[in-house]
Amino acid sequence: MTPPTILTPEQGLAPERAVAVRLRLPLRSAAAGRGLSKDALPDVGAWERLFAAPVRAAESAALGAITRVLSFPPGGLVFAAGEAAHGLLAVVDGDVALGSHGAGGSFRTERHLHAPAWLDLSAAWLQEPHALDARALNAARVLELPRDALCEVVDRHPSLWRPLVTLLAREVRGLAQNTHELMHKDAPARLAAWLLQQCEPAGEEATTAVVQLPVRKRDIASQLAITPETLSRLMRSFSSRDVISVAGYTVQVLDLPALRRIALGD
Repeated sequence: MTPPTILTPEQGLAPERAVAVRLRLPLRSAAAGRGLSKDALPDVGAWERLFAAPVRAAESAALGAITRVLSFPPGGLVFAAGEAAHGLLAVVDGDVALGSHGAGGSFRTERHLHAPAWLDLSAAWLQEPHALDARALNAARVLELPRDALCEVVDRHPSLWRPLVTLLAREVRGLAQNTHELMHKDAPARLAAWLLQQCEPAGEEATTAVVQLPVRKRDIASQLAITPETLSRLMRSFSSRDVISVAGYTVQVLDLPALRRIALGD
């Protein structure tokens, strides 16, 4: 099957000159990587969204000069657990799931990432393999910043070190919070907290919200460490209490304050 395509600035991003990347596991889709134009490289605004901090034009240019752009079809394997990590990876278009492949080609989702988001901030710095598998849920575009080249860039532009350290700190904090919730919150509280995280932006005074479920319900159950049957039961329970209303992959939150109370374990 055709592997994803790596396109570099030096190649002018011409698809006919693209270099194939070798992955340990085959892609689930036979679709070829798509050619990209130079416009596909991040601009200053895109880097600022990824770094969650101001980025100067010179810094953006330096980052763009070392960035490789990878295009993946739906189901494409972005990287495999145990595969050597050579750079920091970020999804800038589409959705990618982190998890593990099981028997028979099944995939257990542990985290769902919607662009813009970093896929793995630690493995390359530690010079260790990726700890999880990453699979594109839809057509996705991923950036790779090679570790050694990135070190040279941030040495020339020291102001980039602060957002990089902040990103790592936020990831550590998020993982610690997730571990705490798994250990100390019951299933209803975990589901309520997850739904609150997915809510479209709503003001403090808002009492309703909308959630578009980003993945299959069985993948949500996997993320919450519950069975699909338990997830369905909890959804029905929330619905019977007029906290939510479910129609397919759309969840109407009818009572945000009540959902917040459930998330707190009240």
